[in-house]
Amino acid sequence: MEPLTEKAVRAGFINCSKGEASRLRLPTDFPTTPWDDLDFLGWTDPTAPQRSLLVLPRADGPVGVLLRGTSGRPAGTVRSGMCQICLTAHDLSGVRLLVAPRAGAAGRAGNSVGLYFCADLKCSLYLRGIRRPARRLVRHTESLTLEQRIERALANLDDFVAKVAAP
Repeated sequence: MEPLTEKAVRAGFINCSKGEASRLRLPTDFPTTPWDDLDFLGWTDPTAPQRSLLVLPRADGPVGVLLRGTSGRPAGTVRSGMCQICLTAHDLSGVRLLVAPRAGAAGRAGNSVGLYFCADLKCSLYLRGIRRPARRLVRHTESLTLEQRIERALANLDDFVAKVAAP
């Protein structure tokens, strides 16, 4: 991923007001972000742990999505979960349902889209093996190359963002 400026990050949000985007907290380590290891920028607001943010690179500039975390855990005896972006298996503390208000009038009317993400939004690092899930779970081996897994994760993200942006 190409390095982004604070201004570019804030300008790209599609599901919040410009005022809200200007008040969002960037990651505390933003100046030292390992851009070469990332396919998208994702973080949780350090002052509001229920608020998470994604910024995806696009040819015409980055696109940002504001997300809200849900409280509680899924019902039942489920002890693990899987990120629907990078398909990394985690224990329940490592995966989180994040909900994005839809852009425009749909979002103002309360419509939203949700997906299970890696709780720390570090999918790019899990894909590359730089970061590992906290607990050792049964790991399924894939025959896809790293590039193919990255393409799949970006396609999953693109699909999610398209749903957020849809009128």
